[in-house]
Amino acid sequence: MGTATQVSVDEYLNTVYRPDCDYVDGVVEERNVGERDHARVQTELAILLNRFRHTGLRAFTEFRMRVREGRYRVPDVIVTQGVPDEKILTRPPLLCVEVLSPEDSLSRVLTRIQDYLDFGVPTVWLIDPTEQRIWVYRRNGMQEANRDVVKVDGTSIEISFSEIFD
Repeated sequence: MGTATQVSVDEYLNTVYRPDCDYVDGVVEERNVGERDHARVQTELAILLNRFRHTGLRAFTEFRMRVREGRYRVPDVIVTQGVPDEKILTRPPLLCVEVLSPEDSLSRVLTRIQDYLDFGVPTVWLIDPTEQRIWVYRRNGMQEANRDVVKVDGTSIEISFSEIFD
């Protein structure tokens, strides 16, 4: 295994990555994206969540967040109250969503989820498009959604599995 090349935060923030990458303690980490099922679920979910704009909630895809000094993450989807006034989030959104790709390792995904929770994100959804399953992570633990609907904590918003996966 080779040694990762260290880059500065400024270099990371001023470089265009396609797709965007995470930045973890000086190392640029690629994200697994771009496959049909991943892209379909990510797009559908952002569209579904943006149906609730009248409540003040907004959904964004691939919005950089500084989860702590020296660590930036790019969730697949986030939900915020209103439109953020910053180009890179420094305050936690209401919800982060990660959509699994076949190449994702459990340890790497769980590290990302823990970063979101440590940053103060109250709820993280982990979606498996292949198995059509959703896990909901909170600071007090994880539970699998009931395979019918998944709810946005702190709101009356429910999204049905059929809307996400069909």
